[in-house]
Amino acid sequence: MKPRVRARPLAVAATAAAMLAGLAVFATPAAAADRAILSRGHTDAVDVRYENGGLSLKVNDDTVSPSVTREPSDVILQASPASAVEVPDHPDYRFLGPAGTTIWLLPQVQDPDLLWPGWNTTRLQRGVFRGDTVRLSLVDVEGPGDVWVFMSDALGLPLHKFRTDDGLPDALDVPVHTHAHANWAFGATGTYTLTFQADATLADGTALSSGPVDYTFVVGDLGAEPRLELDIHGLADAYRPGQQVELVALTNVETELDHFHWFSKCPGAADFAVVPGEGASSYRFTATAELDGCQYKAALYDHDHKVVAAADPVTLVVTDDGEPGDPGASQSVVATIRETDGALVVSVDPEDRTVVLPPMTVGAGGDRLEAAGALRPVTVTDTRASRPGWNASGQVSDFVAEAGGSFGGRYLGWLPEVLSQAEGQGVVAGPAAPSGFTTGAGLAEGAVLGSAPAGSGRGTAKLGARLRLELPTETPPGEYAATLTLTAI
Repeated sequence: MKPRVRARPLAVAATAAAMLAGLAVFATPAAAADRAILSRGHTDAVDVRYENGGLSLKVNDDTVSPSVTREPSDVILQASPASAVEVPDHPDYRFLGPAGTTIWLLPQVQDPDLLWPGWNTTRLQRGVFRGDTVRLSLVDVEGPGDVWVFMSDALGLPLHKFRTDDGLPDALDVPVHTHAHANWAFGATGTYTLTFQADATLADGTALSSGPVDYTFVVGDLGAEPRLELDIHGLADAYRPGQQVELVALTNVETELDHFHWFSKCPGAADFAVVPGEGASSYRFTATAELDGCQYKAALYDHDHKVVAAADPVTLVVTDDGEPGDPGASQSVVATIRETDGALVVSVDPEDRTVVLPPMTVGAGGDRLEAAGALRPVTVTDTRASRPGWNASGQVSDFVAEAGGSFGGRYLGWLPEVLSQAEGQGVVAGPAAPSGFTTGAGLAEGAVLGSAPAGSGRGTAKLGARLRLELPTETPPGEYAATLTLTAI
């Protein structure tokens, strides 16, 4: 007998509306045996891309670190049994059914035990599309119940975006550089196919369309346990010598197993050899000309040291010719290279360069709006033989809303931390830079993220920071975005 899950009441309450870069909704396909299952954490489920002259829809999976891009056909988005809630006794929510009826809800405000899906256009550039807008449509839904996608306003009342109970298609005009979160409600358990489509017109009048793209949501239990599979993510098309390489081995389903081995085989070698000391899911190293053409693979082991999943090998390309690819534009990164032996490189993962803070809430003192989050990992690699030491810092611009309005970068502060470093590298975290809500400049005038003294610093370090945003309570509602520029000298 399956345990009974008690549906909790769906709260209808006022919320603070100002936020830094929201997020939102969406899905992926279903054969659980060979698809990644996303059941908790943040995901840009409907991630709009413009590449090679065409529009497409992807899934930006932020439930893993670093985040990875997946095809919608390779993902299942799950509203687990814990998402069950009761329809409130409120007239504005009667569209969900009679009061007390059980529905399944992925909420607009993040719940760490549930999936937090969203739609995203932050990878699109301004000036490319007419009106700087893309139309996102829910074309069709197949499933055992109705589906509603709605936001909650400052009074807790619904603002409908997509719904099946009054007919489809439904369309939403989304500005570029938008992250949006919403409530995703399902009327019954089972498997749903939600078909989305993105359309836009280029500045020269050319019409573009992604065409219909199917996303699979599973509401409730998944049923049969899927087969465990392993894939390698994070490899760029090409690297220049001195750039940081970070390979990540990811399973398609959650598992408690965490014992990995990495293997490499370079041109001329007869077979793969184990990489000493690399037993985690990620493997970081510096690209050199000698590594061009080397292959890498990973295997996951059980408690008896038996292989339970193995990834297909990937091939590293290291070249001095041309640019290895567009690193993306959702976060500006500046690297200063010193003229000396080796190089100093600061970088962020091009697929993991957007910080999304949760919706603002009123502070305990009632005098400010607050939100906290984490800086995406920043990698600093120093290959200089002279070991002059280094200093990595960051500076944030003003925050600007698409609909108008702004506030200064001084309201954002951070508490830096060293996530990892090479043995004997001597890296230390920078001092805290509090939010300038009352006094101080926050990150508006720059602050040290981490440093290494002269005589040390050679190797690769990964830096992070706990972010805190504090705003006046009268800040106009909206979604605000800023650029954090990172520099290493």
